[in-house]
Amino acid sequence: MALEIIGTPISNFVRAVRMVAEEKGVVYKNTPEMPHSDAMKSLHPLGQVPVMRHDGFHLFESMAIARYIDNVFDGPALVPASPEAAAKTVQWISFAQTSVDQLIVRQYCLEYLFNKDEHGNVIRDNIEKVLNKVSKMFLVLDEAVSSGYFGSDEFSMADCFLMPIIYYGQMFPEGKAALESAKNLKVYYEKLSQRPSFISTTA
Repeated sequence: MALEIIGTPISNFVRAVRMVAEEKGVVYKNTPEMPHSDAMKSLHPLGQVPVMRHDGFHLFESMAIARYIDNVFDGPALVPASPEAAAKTVQWISFAQTSVDQLIVRQYCLEYLFNKDEHGNVIRDNIEKVLNKVSKMFLVLDEAVSSGYFGSDEFSMADCFLMPIIYYGQMFPEGKAALESAKNLKVYYEKLSQRPSFISTTA
């Protein structure tokens, strides 16, 4: 059975594992499913995305899926071989999965998308509370990519997790302004947005 990645294509975590598959040159199927749908609840304890199937093997959580794809399939390794370099890569992936995702996607982007009044106007109360933190996070990321890639001088799995988050963050005015003012991050984003794996997974 071919690799199947289950979850809505617009999820940054679905995009991250799809980028890993693309970078490895793996043929896969993306089955669109929204979080908390009946199908996802049958596959993940909390109904979250993504979920993976491969040859009868079922796996959830994006880090686990990405590491499985990297380890099982041929193609360039996306986590370095040395224990120290591998630990650093996983460190930055974890940072993206937790701190960066929670702030930029959950507390900022989703407020723009879903917290609106009856006239469709964005309710900005929660956005205003996190704007200072968002600006600081972009500065942290600016330093983290100063070597050319996310926490490294070579492309790695960490970049697959960060790029979709930046893509969504820069869609809204304050995020766009923060990216413009972050010299290293802007160059990084412009460079990596040209990678085929990023382009092909852009919803």
